[in-house]
Amino acid sequence: MNLLFRQVVNPNNPKIVAIAKNYVKHVKEMGGDEPPKEPVIFQKPFTSLLYLPDGNGILQLPKHNHEIHHEIELGFMVAKNGKNIQKDKWQEYIGGYFLALDLTDREMQAHFKKQGFPWDLAKGQDNFFPITDLITKEKVKDPNNLQLELTINQKVVQNDSTSSMYYKIPDLLAYISQFMTLRPGDLVLTGTPHGVGPIRVKDNLFGTLKQGNETLAQLNLIVE
Repeated sequence: MNLLFRQVVNPNNPKIVAIAKNYVKHVKEMGGDEPPKEPVIFQKPFTSLLYLPDGNGILQLPKHNHEIHHEIELGFMVAKNGKNIQKDKWQEYIGGYFLALDLTDREMQAHFKKQGFPWDLAKGQDNFFPITDLITKEKVKDPNNLQLELTINQKVVQNDSTSSMYYKIPDLLAYISQFMTLRPGDLVLTGTPHGVGPIRVKDNLFGTLKQGNETLAQLNLIVE
């Protein structure tokens, strides 16, 4: 147990950092008027991960029957230690990219928001972070010009370019690293475009990340 404890209390252990309200249309669909004055940061636990190296899998929903919403997102992995990162140096800190879903228990989130409490449980439940394999940074010409799309049962529900992000990746790296030292292996989610909504048992979720006509990553999930 002492060995386990020493492994756990290592500040070099990775973390998952996520960004909320980073697409203007999504801010408005959630009842806001404009993007926040600074990035909204939250974290997800590693136990929420559903790693899908080939993009295919089963998404097991919680048994409590709350309304669970889909949020498709571009993510990236941090390559090296970073504190107070300069925006013009951002590419040095990118270790690769991935496609992910940031699933949200919307009922719990609304409940916690109303009380002014943190909403970690709304974001951090088991399987609430389906993620593809890593895309090498060399394959991505411009992460701020990629196309995100999610279909449910072949109907498009989310479709937008990462160019619509209010805070771009250099902004996010600079802001986060003011407060949290970024470590190699940290995962960062960059926010979701508009079109979020509920998923249900037997739904087929199909998400893609495209660069022009090239598909960089895809997720194909059956909900159970």
